[in-house]
Amino acid sequence: MLKRKKTREVKIGRVGIGGNNPIRVQSMTNTDTRDVAATVAQIKSLEDVGCELVRLAVLDQDAAKAISKIKAKISIPVIADIHFDHRLALICLEEGIDGLRINPGNIGSEDKIDKVVEKAKNLGVPIRIGVNGGSLEKDLLLKYGEVTPEAMVESALRHVKILEERQFWDIKISLKCSSVLKTIAAYQLLSSKVNYPLHIGITEAGTFWRGTVKSAVGLGILLFQGIGDTLRVSLTADPVQEVQVAWEILRSLQIRQRGPEIISCPTCGRTEIDLIQLANKVERALQNRSEVFSVAVMGCVVNGPGEAKDADIGLAGGRDCGVIFVKGKIKRKVRGEKNLLPALLKEIELFLQNKNHSKRLKTASNKNYCPEQDLRK
Repeated sequence: MLKRKKTREVKIGRVGIGGNNPIRVQSMTNTDTRDVAATVAQIKSLEDVGCELVRLAVLDQDAAKAISKIKAKISIPVIADIHFDHRLALICLEEGIDGLRINPGNIGSEDKIDKVVEKAKNLGVPIRIGVNGGSLEKDLLLKYGEVTPEAMVESALRHVKILEERQFWDIKISLKCSSVLKTIAAYQLLSSKVNYPLHIGITEAGTFWRGTVKSAVGLGILLFQGIGDTLRVSLTADPVQEVQVAWEILRSLQIRQRGPEIISCPTCGRTEIDLIQLANKVERALQNRSEVFSVAVMGCVVNGPGEAKDADIGLAGGRDCGVIFVKGKIKRKVRGEKNLLPALLKEIELFLQNKNHSKRLKTASNKNYCPEQDLRK
């Protein structure tokens, strides 16, 4: 297991971050927050794939006043993303927001900062300081000549100081830019200077596949170094895909697991079935499952049987046929390539039924059993 830096614990609604809490998966809606129905529908879609915190853009008072209506219909904590206008922060706090993403140095005079900080403190609402390379203060750009890790950290510490001077400690910090290397260096530097929980991400990472690669590289390095308490994969894509990619990054480092791991070979001249199509169909069929298990979809006799045996459920394909393994043992042989997918999905369903039955027995016999244990393994 990777050793993670232990940071100060902060509660966002009922969800703990930092401290001994697991690394949390976060996303952001791209709906108009004033459209309550559309925003709620998107948040529920995010919940279904494992999103644990969601951020909403609050552009005006109507958006701020929609917060309580949205919160009444969803299950996960909500963070308001606010820039420059302290009044929006005050309204969101009155509406029951769970967290604020607002840079205190950018919301006006001292009395305006005092009002927001005092209200957040009284309500127990954390504040995330979010530094973005694209909106760095002008004096820091002049000082450093460009966006640098040092400039980003200096910006963050300015805002931290404003909160600390007001005896406010429920702080989370993020430092993001589109450069993977600058982002990594900025978080490394900040992590050496503060003990607040860090929200990590590569911002403006790009379209689905390019952004996935950049995020996996950048976040993977930070997580491997023990840095990060929440993460968002920022993609020019459906926010649901952000959450799915985030969970795969966590799974690849054996930090947390959710849903099935699908193992499939890259194909070669030995492959005698349409493995690419089969593996994609399996992935689509299982994309909304939350149970943790592994499925191998293999296409030849060299590595196929071995990989299939190592997975919870595996298929090793041959010419117009395949062998299905369950927990390392041959379960059945399937004739006809068209029958491989339905046969494999049927065996997966049976496997999960048996697994869920065993879990219910475990729960009944162990009063101290916590379902989240299975996600932390």
